[in-house]
Amino acid sequence: MARRLVVIGGDAAGMSAAAQARRTSSPDELEIVVLERTSRTSWAACGLPYLVGGLVTNPDSLIARTPDQHRANGLDVRLRHEATFIDVEACTVTGRRLDSGHVFTLPYDELLIGTGASGLTPPWPGIDAEGVLQLRTIDDAVQVEQLLAAGARRAVVVGAGYIGLEVAEGLLARGLAVTVIERADAPMGAVLDADMAGGIADAMRAAGIDLRLGTAVTGFGTTDRRVNSVDTAAGAVPADLVVIGLGVRPNTDLARAAAIGIGPSGGIAVNDRMQTDTPHVWAAGDCVESQHRLTGQPVVIALGTHANKQGRVAGTNITGGAATFGGVLGTAITRFQGVEIARTGLTEREAAAAGLDAIGVSTEASTRAQYFPGAQPMTVKLVVERGSGRLLGAQIVGGEGAGKRIDVLATALWNRMTVAEVAAMDLAYAPPFSPVWDPVLLAAGKAANAL
Repeated sequence: MARRLVVIGGDAAGMSAAAQARRTSSPDELEIVVLERTSRTSWAACGLPYLVGGLVTNPDSLIARTPDQHRANGLDVRLRHEATFIDVEACTVTGRRLDSGHVFTLPYDELLIGTGASGLTPPWPGIDAEGVLQLRTIDDAVQVEQLLAAGARRAVVVGAGYIGLEVAEGLLARGLAVTVIERADAPMGAVLDADMAGGIADAMRAAGIDLRLGTAVTGFGTTDRRVNSVDTAAGAVPADLVVIGLGVRPNTDLARAAAIGIGPSGGIAVNDRMQTDTPHVWAAGDCVESQHRLTGQPVVIALGTHANKQGRVAGTNITGGAATFGGVLGTAITRFQGVEIARTGLTEREAAAAGLDAIGVSTEASTRAQYFPGAQPMTVKLVVERGSGRLLGAQIVGGEGAGKRIDVLATALWNRMTVAEVAAMDLAYAPPFSPVWDPVLLAAGKAANAL
């Protein structure tokens, strides 16, 4: 009789684990059941701001694999099935079918928890009003479209992080009047040092966004349960549509209730094989904590890149293979119109919090040879450990062609290189792509000299 793997969650981590387990086992050996509470699987949440902005025109194009495609590959995908309790002693999952209310109990031999994360929603008065939402699912994007069709013209985005910038850009492109409210004194304050954020704020204001920094939201004004304003300590901001982008928290309620270990960062604790502290229970994706490769500390960094890799590692190991997840650096990239923004590793602030003796060195450069048409200015900031010269982090803000250089620096971080070693690397050069001294080499050389 086949063993059974039950997967809770049908997005990046869950479906990567299920698909990998199917590749490495036959249906006669392992039955794979996926419980997904929504009506979709494997959707690209990172594409939602571009769906709202009209760059992506068809919601279905954000679906990497449909439920039927997964079923054709040998997975028993059960939509609108919500897991409500895990009994780790009996090895069962209890849940309910959302369309009928029917309660079911499903035994498992192995269990993968891929419950993802939820957006942060402070207990502000009026936050449940119509027109106040987050952009986490395709249904959220559909709701935005409905509000626009109903005449929404004034949008407020709460939070100037990744999602905030991308959503603000999209709504601006749709012709709305957009206000961005951020409690910190700079946009992208959670992921960049303050000295790298000034150009982003300038670009947002130059595009016509009413950017309000150092401003705290206190609630929402409503008329007939529909939002009409965002209330702040500095006064009310009129709004027909509000998108909240304040970051996420891991969905760990199921694991907590089952006494599955939760780590100090708030995510489910797993080892590098994606095993929890409970026999036959695995976890992956935005609901877990990972080890930071530089500090060795547990962190929760919700990114689809991590979720897919972790799911594949879990699926390999569940079927008897040997795979490990190597940790995270927090490498990420976004843009606001023509400004590309990227980071990896530690900021100066994070390095200090980790007890590392570090300096930050910034370098002005150009994306191409300065004489070549289309060359754009860019700033590269490196965070470097004193004494050893080890690279600890990097941030890039600049024009088209700047951002993806972060991958070179992430590779250097992954391999624990010093800035002197980075400065000596053999990188490609031709005038349409780079100055003769690539900005990465220029920044590393300047940092090495500063030491």
